[in-house]
Amino acid sequence: MSHPDTRHTSLDPYPLSPTAFWLLLISFALIWFGVLDYRHLISSDEGRYAEMAREMWVTGDWITPRYNGYKYFEKPPLQTWMNALTFMAFGLGEWQARLWTALTGFGGVLLVGYTGRRVFNGRVGLMAAAALAGAPLWALLGHFNVLDMGLSFMMAITLCGLLLAQRPGLPKAQVRGWMWLCWAGMALAVLSKGLIGIVLPGAVLIIYSLITRDWALWKRLYLGSGLIVFLAIAAPWFILVQQHNPEFFDFFFVNEHFRRFLTNEHNRQGAPWYFVPVFLVGFLPWLSVLPQTVLATLRMPGQPNGFKPAVLMWVWVIFIFAFFSYSHSKLISYILPIAPAMALLFGLFLSQVTKERLRRDLAGYAVLLVLAFVLTAVLVGRHGSARNPVELYKAFQIWLYFAYAAGLIGIFIAWRLARHSARRGIIAFAGAMFMLVMIGGLGHESFGRYSTGVLLVPAVKSEMNKLGPDTPFYSVGTLDHTMPFYLRHTMIMVAHQDELAFGISQEPQKWVPTLEAFHDRWLADPKALALVDPELMPKLEAAHLPMRVIASDARRVIIAKP
Repeated sequence: MSHPDTRHTSLDPYPLSPTAFWLLLISFALIWFGVLDYRHLISSDEGRYAEMAREMWVTGDWITPRYNGYKYFEKPPLQTWMNALTFMAFGLGEWQARLWTALTGFGGVLLVGYTGRRVFNGRVGLMAAAALAGAPLWALLGHFNVLDMGLSFMMAITLCGLLLAQRPGLPKAQVRGWMWLCWAGMALAVLSKGLIGIVLPGAVLIIYSLITRDWALWKRLYLGSGLIVFLAIAAPWFILVQQHNPEFFDFFFVNEHFRRFLTNEHNRQGAPWYFVPVFLVGFLPWLSVLPQTVLATLRMPGQPNGFKPAVLMWVWVIFIFAFFSYSHSKLISYILPIAPAMALLFGLFLSQVTKERLRRDLAGYAVLLVLAFVLTAVLVGRHGSARNPVELYKAFQIWLYFAYAAGLIGIFIAWRLARHSARRGIIAFAGAMFMLVMIGGLGHESFGRYSTGVLLVPAVKSEMNKLGPDTPFYSVGTLDHTMPFYLRHTMIMVAHQDELAFGISQEPQKWVPTLEAFHDRWLADPKALALVDPELMPKLEAAHLPMRVIASDARRVIIAKP
């Protein structure tokens, strides 16, 4: 197939009528934001970042992030700020804790669609937006309170700002404005998750320049004024937090960047191919056109000014994928920043796909879903554990059945629509995949309501109200990531530091280092509460610790001093 026709003129009609566009956008928004409050927050990221924001809001300290009352400098504060502002405006709750992530995920779809339209044409923009909305990796992580979605949106601003600035024939003022947006995106990415916000885009730009020999690009980056924009946004918090906390620099820049990347001390290591299955599942709806997308986009000619947007996007995808594959710290969400670039690349090919090709692919995906249905029936719901009984898997299995059914219905609708319009078929297919992911994601609540400990909250809060707000609350042998948020109360760590080791080292008086010391504290306290790792309960009983069990589940036991 020849390279996609990406010419854009002022006469280029948008591939949807205004009525169809707004109906599609409103429907997408209602579903995207409507499911935020269904699930409880899960461990560890969702509970951690919600609690950090709650503590920031309650204490009024917007400079020094804290978690469970201890200094916590692992990540910059942008998402904590946004979540705290959300709590301030709307109160505490699950949807409030996820709102920033949802807004950035939704905004990413709109940004990709706008960029595709302006840099290429309206059809590419629509297909790119559909590709991103229908990508399971983006749709799922847009509904979890994790940092990587906010980071990915800011990096998408960086990428899209650069692509929009390098369009040929733009007045200098517009080039400068779009490049300032690019620099602002890098600054906000740094405030979202650290130096990777500028290191990754910078490395991509250097590699792109070496490959294409497009040195003229550097004259259009507005390096001087752009750096001022970057520092004006990113620098103030780093200066203030260092002034308030002299220990910040070494921990944040040395430990959280270089040691995390080069060592296994964070216990998140994985094989070099760790992200291959993540990519395959994360972009599953569009894998059938991946080979043709690679061939078609790499054959695209450069713009009249020499800039090659498709090459830049492939460098973005490949370098970021390789960077995190080499890193000794790996989590599924780390490669999320490649999703906007992949969506634009897929959009370039999908804008040219034929009706016949699309119908063949849709038939293949229908077969794949039927196979998934059979495997779910055979494998899911047959095994369980003490923490996750088989009944929970059976409940999740029902959600998966509904998800597959929605996907198959959507694929059938898309197959029918593709008889007359490939564009309508692709939109319907993207919607089907989006609904499949949303329904399957909601099914995780089968596990979530038990893993969070939220079922214990009424009994524990009742006891807290009886004892009063000044009652010490210990966390013995474990760091519970969700209970502090749901109980609206921080806990004193006992004989277990976990990821709070740095904060404890700075304020050692705030924790209890041994079970023996806890025993003495417990006896001395006139009243006290504790959340205990169930495996430690026999030790406390053997030490004849006076206690009364208030509530318990497979993951935690809540006790009070009689």
